[in-house]
Amino acid sequence: MMPNKKLKEKHLDALYKQTHFSKAEIEALYTMYRRLVIAAQAAAPASAIGHPPKIDGIDQSTFRDVMHNTFDLVTEEAILERMWMTWERGAAGGEGSLRFESWVKGLSVLLKGNMEERIGYCFKVYDLNNDGFITREEMFLLLRNSLLKQPGDEDPDEGVRELVELVLKKLDVDKDGTVSLDDYREAVEQEPLLLEAFGQCLPTKRHTTTFLKTLTNKT
Repeated sequence: MMPNKKLKEKHLDALYKQTHFSKAEIEALYTMYRRLVIAAQAAAPASAIGHPPKIDGIDQSTFRDVMHNTFDLVTEEAILERMWMTWERGAAGGEGSLRFESWVKGLSVLLKGNMEERIGYCFKVYDLNNDGFITREEMFLLLRNSLLKQPGDEDPDEGVRELVELVLKKLDVDKDGTVSLDDYREAVEQEPLLLEAFGQCLPTKRHTTTFLKTLTNKT
């Protein structure tokens, strides 16, 4: 089902109040959203009886393409997967695609979010099992591909475990062996560079500024 060409005024007003975007930016994002959904429909294979595929929003493949090509988020596959799951979990019903409302709210945090919103977002991405804590095991999985393995290393994971302990020491404010959201928030407020300690899940300022300018130019 293709999204309507025009965004209804009540939906525009609601999203304006719920996000950090101007109304003109929301309308430009809607144009982008329609284009992405239509392109996904055209690219998807037809069913066995020739019916066009039913794509009701931004699917995971399109999401990954946008993160790679528009925001240059060339991050670990595990991080991209978690980003998708975090966005999708915030969508109504978690239907395997992002409707426009979820898409805009996610982009609002990604591109214009305040520190509290970004802290909450990054924490959700890093909390792999959604239990409210980032554990040593989760840190290991997130960081294991961040270190280059040297030829001849007897235990290539030893460096990762050492890095985990180093990061845990900085983030585990209450010293209970795991990182809660409160721990993470307090540590990041003291040292903002720790926000993306386990991998990039936010675009750079340069890519953010460039993208936002394209929205302005389209209106």
